Amino acid sequence: QVQLVESGGGLVQAGGSLRLSCAASGRTGSTYPMGWFRQAPGKERQFVAAIYWGGSSTYYADSVKGRFTISRDNAKNTAALQMNSLKPEDTAVYYCATHASGNVYSHLSWNYWGQGTQVTVSS
Repeated sequence: QVQLVESGGGLVQAGGSLRLSCAASGRTGSTYPMGWFRQAPGKERQFVAAIYWGGSSTYYADSVKGRFTISRDNAKNTAALQMNSLKPEDTAVYYCATHASGNVYSHLSWNYWGQGTQVTVSS
């Protein structure tokens, strides 16, 4: 079993920044990818970013490329998502996930999820 706890969400103006953190416990380790997804009201859960192994491989949705950066600290079992140049369309509940198999761009491929943290970007 794995437990994930997100933190760092909040309200920010467009153009601002936020840093989300995800603390993992249980059956974790650097061999498992970690990812971030988001879900806006009435929409499907959407891939944001993922990071593999020691952080050498990272993947981003086109909508966040160049603005968001995913990172991980294997010693502390944590992952982070630095979000810069935020836009109102980034408003969503952001979820941390781990233990993926298959297509990591699909939320169906990830086995463990956090409870989510709300990010609201005002215009």
